[in-house]
Amino acid sequence: MVLGVVQVLIVLHVVQWWMTGSTLAPIEPSESMETLKYGVVTVGFIFFALALASTAILGRWFCGWGCHVVMLQDLCGWTMKRLGVRPTPFRSRLLVYMPLALALYMFAWPVVYRLAVAPFVQPDLVWPGWSIELTTTDFWRTFPGVLVAVPFLLVCGFGCVYFLGAKGYCTYGCPYGGFFAPLDELAPARIRVTDACEHCGHCTATCTSNVRVHEEVRDYGMVVDPGCMKCLDCVSVCPNDALYFGVGPPAIRKDAVAAARGPISIETPADASTRRRYDLSWPEEIVLALLAVGTLLAVRGAYDAVPLLFASGIAGCTTFLSWKAWRTMRDPNVRFHRWQLRLGGRWRPAGAVWVIATVLVLGFVAHTGAVNASFALAERADLRVVLPPERVFDKNAIEAPPAMAEDARRALDLYRRASFVGDGGIGLLNGWQPRIDMRIAWLEAVLRDLEGAERTLRDSVARYGSSEAAESGIARLLRSQGREPEALEHYRRFVIARPEWGDLRDEAIVWIDGEGDFTGAIELARLGLEGAPGDLRSMRRLSLLLIERGSEEQVLEGIDLVERTLEIEPGNPFAYRAMALGFGRLARFDEAVAAMRAAVEIAPEDWRLRQGFGELLSGIGRGAEAAEEFAAAERLRRQAGE
Repeated sequence: MVLGVVQVLIVLHVVQWWMTGSTLAPIEPSESMETLKYGVVTVGFIFFALALASTAILGRWFCGWGCHVVMLQDLCGWTMKRLGVRPTPFRSRLLVYMPLALALYMFAWPVVYRLAVAPFVQPDLVWPGWSIELTTTDFWRTFPGVLVAVPFLLVCGFGCVYFLGAKGYCTYGCPYGGFFAPLDELAPARIRVTDACEHCGHCTATCTSNVRVHEEVRDYGMVVDPGCMKCLDCVSVCPNDALYFGVGPPAIRKDAVAAARGPISIETPADASTRRRYDLSWPEEIVLALLAVGTLLAVRGAYDAVPLLFASGIAGCTTFLSWKAWRTMRDPNVRFHRWQLRLGGRWRPAGAVWVIATVLVLGFVAHTGAVNASFALAERADLRVVLPPERVFDKNAIEAPPAMAEDARRALDLYRRASFVGDGGIGLLNGWQPRIDMRIAWLEAVLRDLEGAERTLRDSVARYGSSEAAESGIARLLRSQGREPEALEHYRRFVIARPEWGDLRDEAIVWIDGEGDFTGAIELARLGLEGAPGDLRSMRRLSLLLIERGSEEQVLEGIDLVERTLEIEPGNPFAYRAMALGFGRLARFDEAVAAMRAAVEIAPEDWRLRQGFGELLSGIGRGAEAAEEFAAAERLRRQAGE
């Protein structure tokens, strides 16, 4: 019931965003990566921090009571049992550490990189400072689409449970569990037992986390397995009410607790530790661990469609398929659920199908890895092509340096290899093709194949639809070929048709203004504002043009626009600065000083505002006040290290 309520809350969260356009940002632990990388405190970070802190006290409770993927796995397991399939746990010594490795990569590596690696390889990586971002208007920005979500649910739900056992994804794939499990060792609150226990095994039979409950409470007086998710199913079925959730020694002290309890049965705790059986020999453990890591690297991020959590589920299922195929080829008798794969040394049809399916899966993984590697190598070569865009798109641009041109050609070849098969590459999906097309067009432009670059973008738009980046690129290529009227018409068309494309609109306005056509720039800015009347960016762009370059009447119009922006977003110091510039152009200096003073009061630590205020005061003969502002600006500039 609790997990059902969690699902309802998730739905209501999405509905609120759908109805209002804004809501609390996704309550997703992976959002913590934004905090660790960029200092953005998110709802996900706060939630994950609270979950970790509470786990150190209550044990691994969140997985059992709040995780929607656990509910999915429980539903899958229940459905399979109704169909006569009882998933059995797959037990591995090494693969169980995959969640911890993923957790360290997601949440510890960003910190290590910034503190210990970046100073040597990326010295320009500056900590942006802390900020808070608790709401969003783009709810799905960090989530994959339906074409990824459905396979994710099938693989990480049904697939992991069917192959790896109940809670299979939690055991071998979930990075959050990688932190919850070790913290559970420290928790004083856990499942404990009284003297009423008769070791009947009901608790173990009902546990969906594959915990040997009756053995652990016998040997330690408590459940010590970090896979225990505190769902209390074992407590609810105990016929003697011998199990309870209570406070006492943590699992990290289990050996001392066992020694203090003394021998309870013929078997000692030491004997119990040797009783745990694993499905893999040590050579198999090592080979399959390498296979799991290789699969994870091969499919993660492929086609811009496979997130890390999905990749970990694929890796777990692929590893099991491979192990069972190997055992089918090696052992005379092999069975999986109701399917007899091999019997008495003779192959059964199910065994042949299993091995063939495994070969196909491994082939698909290897192919995906080849595509992914081509794309990664292309990006690496692409990063070394560092020509500024204004140089590339200049009508009189010169050739790139030989070494850079060689990197551009190498990146082109690799991008084309990673492209969708329908676009001449080896890729089986086209999820990242628009992105590849943008990079190919850029590299072609670097190599001065401007017509080829334009053709690449137009073909991409025809196949995969229009985008702001692609249409801006086409306009730039038209300009660089000396086809200014076509470029202007191209810009104009999308300023009208797609008023939300602020980057394209601003690019067009800056270009036209730079060409000396102030009237044309104003016209485009007005078209942008007409398409999006309440858009702050459109209002600011037009107001600055009018204030900086317009006639007296246009300056007044620009000031009115600035006042409108302040009604929408009060307290913007740069709006007051623009207003001060307008009043200054109208020789209304008292109002200019008042506006500039308001800007400085809002952002007193911004040295540029202080510098601008000093220049205004100096220009109207108020030298003493100007000197104070200049001194303050210089002090703040030095403090900022600029």
